[in-house]
Amino acid sequence: MTREPNANEVASAIHTSVGVFVRQLRLTPVEGEITLSEYSALRRLDRGGATTTTSLANAEQITTQSMGATISSLELRGLVERRLDPGDGRKSILSLTNAGRRVLRNKRDARTVQLAKAITAGFSTSEMKQLLAAASLIERLAYLLS
Repeated sequence: MTREPNANEVASAIHTSVGVFVRQLRLTPVEGEITLSEYSALRRLDRGGATTTTSLANAEQITTQSMGATISSLELRGLVERRLDPGDGRKSILSLTNAGRRVLRNKRDARTVQLAKAITAGFSTSEMKQLLAAASLIERLAYLLS
């Protein structure tokens, strides 16, 4: 007879497996790859809207100088644009360009294709159904954390 799992065991197993999954996904290269810090800055601008370099740095828990270097690289490639803050002309407001949105979409699409290939190669139809159910449950769990 199998015993019922407790919440701590489930939490530990999910934390470990999701951590390994995310690390492995980040380590696997995708064509046209941008750095993790560039991706993170683009994603924050996409989700949170226009903001300052300092706000992005604070959100990422890095120095303003490090974020400035990341933003400069993104600006040079036309993925981010800088405008003067209408309320304070000493500040610049950063926003995502259409090219930046395309880069994010392409990266997501490439990762989806990459995952689909791995799933096809390593899982049966029955296991794919279990993964789909687990994905839904993990997403629901994520929303319960906030």
